Amino acid sequence: MAIRVAISERYQAGKSRLHKADARVKLPATLAYIFAVTLTPVGHWPALGLMAAPLPAAIALGCLSPLLVLRRSALALPFVLATLPLMFTKEGESLFALPLFGWEASQEGLSAVVTILAKSWLSVTAAVVLTATTSPVELVRALRALAMPRILTATVSFMYRYVFVIGEEAQRLMRARDGRSAQTEGRRNGGSVRWRAEILGNMVGSLFLRSYERGERVYAAMQARGYDGEPRFLRNPPWQAGEIALGALPVLYIVGVQIYVRY
Repeated sequence: MAIRVAISERYQAGKSRLHKADARVKLPATLAYIFAVTLTPVGHWPALGLMAAPLPAAIALGCLSPLLVLRRSALALPFVLATLPLMFTKEGESLFALPLFGWEASQEGLSAVVTILAKSWLSVTAAVVLTATTSPVELVRALRALAMPRILTATVSFMYRYVFVIGEEAQRLMRARDGRSAQTEGRRNGGSVRWRAEILGNMVGSLFLRSYERGERVYAAMQARGYDGEPRFLRNPPWQAGEIALGALPVLYIVGVQIYVRY
C-alpha cells in the first residue's frame, strides 16, 4: 500500500466569541497557561485538576467538537513512552516488579509518569484550542505585534504557506513511484524492503532539491517585488480594553492556582 502525505488545515472557521477574540491576547494567555502547567509540582492532583478546568470552557466557548480536540490532543500520548523508564528508575515505595528484567516500579515513579502525561496532554490541548480558533495569519500578526523578531515571524509564515505545497509535491512523487512499480500476482508493488528503502531515500533527496530550488525562485520573485523581510498585513486593529480584560481573566486564574499550590 502506498504511503500518503496527510497535511490538513488546523484552523476551524467559526463565528464564536473565542474565534473573534484578538490573537494578540489569546496567544500570550495560552503561553502563560502552558508555562503554568509545566511549573505545577509533580503529583499535585488538585492543582492539575484546577488547571484542566478552563479547557472544557474554552472548547465550549469556541464551539469546537470535543472529539476533534480529543483526537488532535492525542499527540501527547507518545510522551508516555519516553517517560516510562522513570517508573523503574525513580527511587521510592515499591509497587510491583518485573522478575524477567529485574526491574522494580515505584510509587514515586508512577506519579512522575502520570504527571508528565497530564501536563503534556493539558499543554497540547491548549495549543489545539488556540490553533483551531485562530487563523494562521492572525497568529503570525500576533507574533509580530508581541515583538517577535521579524526573521522568526517570516520563517513561521513561509513554513505554513509552503508546507502544503511541499506535501503536494511529495504526493506527486509517490504517484510517480506507484506508476513505475509493476505489480504481479501474489507480490506487492516494488519488490524488496531494500529496494523500497533506496527509492524512498531518492524521493526524499529529490523532494529536498525541488523544495530548495522553489524557495530560491520564490525569494527572487519576492525581492523583485520589494520584499524587505517585514511581514505586512491588510489590517492592524488597535488594542481594545475589553479584549485585554478578557485575556487577563485566565491569566489571573492560573496565577491564583499557582499561588494555591505553593502556599
